[in-house]
Amino acid sequence: MKPQNLFSTFLAVILLTFGSVSLADDSTSDMDMDVDVMTVNVNQADAATIANTLAGIGLLRAQAIVDYREQNGPFYSAEELTAVQGIGRITVERNMSRISTE
Repeated sequence: MKPQNLFSTFLAVILLTFGSVSLADDSTSDMDMDVDVMTVNVNQADAATIANTLAGIGLLRAQAIVDYREQNGPFYSAEELTAVQGIGRITVERNMSRISTE
């Protein structure tokens, strides 16, 4: 292969590589804005649904939420979840956009 053709091929590969990375980066930021956050009504959902929707809440903590609700009545705000043993303020804050009480 001639040096001119080798250089042209190398340059084309570099341009295509950087062009693809640039396009991928642009589309990723657009997708982040279109993502809908799933919500869960902690007064109606079962433990599996709560665990699958809330970040940092496993099945045992989700069952604790259900048990607390059955013993004490419905939650009137997301902040009330901190009354459930093992559910802290940071966990509630992290999930605020996912928690519904109505």
